[in-house]
Amino acid sequence: MEAKKGLLSSYIAGIIDDTAQGEKYTTIIRFLLPELIFAFLLYSLPTLIDSILISHLRSTSTYATLGVTNNLLHFMVKIAEAFGVGTIILSGQSNGQANYKEAGRGLRDAFWVTSIIGSFIAATLYFGAYWIYSMYGMSEDIITLGVPFLKMRALGVFFMFIYFALIGFLRGIKNTKAPMYIFCLGQLFFLFFDYALIFGHFGFPEMGLQGSAVSTVIQYSVMLLLAGIYILTNKDHRKYYIDLLAPIKDGALAWRLITLSLPVMLDKAIMAIAYIWLCKMLGCMGTSGLAAFCAIKDMERFAFLPAIAAAQVITILVSNDFGAQRWAAIKSNIKKTILIAAIGVFFILLFFVIFSPQVASIFDKNGDFSGLIVRIFPLLSGLAFFDLLQLVLSGALRGAGNVKVVMFARLIICFGYFIPLSYLLSQLTIQNQALKFILIYGSMYIGNGFMTYIYINRFRGEKWKKQNHSVKD
Repeated sequence: MEAKKGLLSSYIAGIIDDTAQGEKYTTIIRFLLPELIFAFLLYSLPTLIDSILISHLRSTSTYATLGVTNNLLHFMVKIAEAFGVGTIILSGQSNGQANYKEAGRGLRDAFWVTSIIGSFIAATLYFGAYWIYSMYGMSEDIITLGVPFLKMRALGVFFMFIYFALIGFLRGIKNTKAPMYIFCLGQLFFLFFDYALIFGHFGFPEMGLQGSAVSTVIQYSVMLLLAGIYILTNKDHRKYYIDLLAPIKDGALAWRLITLSLPVMLDKAIMAIAYIWLCKMLGCMGTSGLAAFCAIKDMERFAFLPAIAAAQVITILVSNDFGAQRWAAIKSNIKKTILIAAIGVFFILLFFVIFSPQVASIFDKNGDFSGLIVRIFPLLSGLAFFDLLQLVLSGALRGAGNVKVVMFARLIICFGYFIPLSYLLSQLTIQNQALKFILIYGSMYIGNGFMTYIYINRFRGEKWKKQNHSVKD
């Protein structure tokens, strides 16, 4: 990425040099492994298990409904996470200044803001469920299954918004262990009730798809309850004078929370919107096409765990080196981290390609869309490396405080390129379903390639060194 060298020669030189600049490979791997395990156990595994359990119902429509709905709710999670980040900043700054009462008021305002916004979004999902699926262009069988499912999940969304605010406060006051324990316990509740309610085990009613929705509500209600009890009863928190039910007085802190959360929200939500749009465009391929999309997305989520972990690690490494102005070390660490992530992703994808019939059958018990996955996945796997590059490079830019570059790049590529092109492709009369699927899905990966080009050019210049504020995704 050095201006005086070609891109390829610069990269090769960077990955060969293990000691002179940046961290050693062993050090980066040591940082990456905990992030990889954390991402797998807390984020990928529960979703994967839920999908596998639903697949045992042997209904392609039910499996597709789960995937389509989770795709939509992922967008809601990103909005809630943004308010969690805003609460971290709001509480953390006051806590760092030893203004504990102000930090407590920040939590109170965050509680009310997320309660109000969470209520509005939950009500929209509940009362607009039929309209949302219709706007998606879903078939009647998916709408029939999805409406009660989304209505139940809406209650979980409300709990989720408040939960992220409470957890944001704990992280803001430098308590990271309690949120981790609470989240782990919540996941255990989810996994137990997901299995019990879907199939009707341990004396619980057999609820099928609706059991998955109820399990999510139980998960977030338990986590919210635990977080609230911990915050309100811990004697170390008395200095914050926390009174969650006290009314907001001047609204200054509430407005500051919103302004802090909005940029993070935009950044996080853009890619989620892209997947929602992708799902809508693939709706033209029917229920089996949507089910194939959901399965491929689950496979992709698992395969990209090394890249997700690498993006977190490189944000930390760059943010530390940035403060010391170790520019060469930053570039060296980026190149090495990309190589490590690429090796991990490559072998997982290779396994999925070689054993694609067996992997597809995990999600497709009836054999309705396995053939489509087998034909599609090998080619999409090659294009997926553009996603890996943009993930790691965007993490590096955030570590260097170039958050607006990432946000605007995603905004321009998503709305200026991907959405119009994928729409045009969906309107084409293409008899080969696999080819049409690859063209529509692949257009998103090509967009990630354009983002990668923008990020690389940013690092090959000098402007990225002038930023001085960072926000971690």
